[in-house]
Amino acid sequence: MRRRRFVAGTAGALSGIAVGAGTARATAPAARAQDWRPVPAPGSTPAAQLRRIAAAGPGLAWAVGEEGRYGSADGRALGMLWNGSAWTKTDLAHLNHSRLLDVAGTCATAAWSVGMPNGTASPLLRWDGTTWRETGFPGFPGSSGSGEQDVRLTAVAVGPDRRVWVGGTRDGAFALLRGDGKSWRWLDPLPATGVNVYRILLRPSGEVWVAGDQGAGGGWAGFVARWNGSWTVLPTVQGVRLAVSDLHPDAVDDVWVVGSDFGVGGPPGRPGAAVLSHWDGTAWTPVPPGFSLGALSGIAADARGRAAWITGWDYRDQSRSTYLRRDGGAWTVVRGPAGPAPAPYLNDVTRVPGTSTFWSVGMSHSNPTPPTEAYVEHLDA
Repeated sequence: MRRRRFVAGTAGALSGIAVGAGTARATAPAARAQDWRPVPAPGSTPAAQLRRIAAAGPGLAWAVGEEGRYGSADGRALGMLWNGSAWTKTDLAHLNHSRLLDVAGTCATAAWSVGMPNGTASPLLRWDGTTWRETGFPGFPGSSGSGEQDVRLTAVAVGPDRRVWVGGTRDGAFALLRGDGKSWRWLDPLPATGVNVYRILLRPSGEVWVAGDQGAGGGWAGFVARWNGSWTVLPTVQGVRLAVSDLHPDAVDDVWVVGSDFGVGGPPGRPGAAVLSHWDGTAWTPVPPGFSLGALSGIAADARGRAAWITGWDYRDQSRSTYLRRDGGAWTVVRGPAGPAPAPYLNDVTRVPGTSTFWSVGMSHSNPTPPTEAYVEHLDA
């Protein structure tokens, strides 16, 4: 079962915080926006949001999500394309998707996405230079050698060799699907049950990392595992209802994860607690993120491959977007630009390859009902 993230809106005030390994200290005033600026992403039908973003270079990026959503009612798949000068909406009228969940790409001929279908099968999508098109794979009805009907894809990654790694449940268990667009192979299933995976990350060493959550005792805990020919499952990130939304391993014994922990009970619409945790090869250590209620959603690395920026949402101060910036051995809260969105909520962040610039995406308000629109920010570092 897919865990559902809380989103709601209210305003408050909170100054910037710098955090290190298990410590937090206030900074006055809050760290400045560091040239984060809004970039128009026009054309989506409210309520709309962008969930994931991938950049191939300064002149090519993709962002995906959903539009036409109202409350719990399903919307439609949303795709945006950056051509070096502007974001434009991609025509996806041919897709029967309620949303696109993830996107990855290294060039115009090696970009992939997965989505939430309105039917019973979860297609794999490939960029054809203009739009997203379904492509066959083992387990997709109608594909050669298929026969399986219950395959749900949730995450995707593409390496510099253009090899594609897709994650999803197959016959009730999570597994990785590896291919090149022509031939595909399912790898050994994950040796763990009740797992949802929301992110796949590839390392230059060839390791493949996955993150999400795992059902536990009526709730769920954060889940992280590594594939390098066989699976290594790390201890869970403990919480009552904790989900990991993204991860970044600087090394096997130096891993950062972010997410939200919804705890137990509380009034309807209760926000979770922002989660930032570090793996040192032995145990997970929670790190205070600089604010309590809210969420952390995405991690982007710098040119050296080290975790550098984290996107977040501060429930008590929704007047601007919220980031964590790595500053030496600490994380510092950085607020985005004032004014372009009433209460922005960021879902993801990525670096533009070959540069020191970053994109972030989300929605213009934390409540996914009209008139909330797709929202994008850009950092000229």
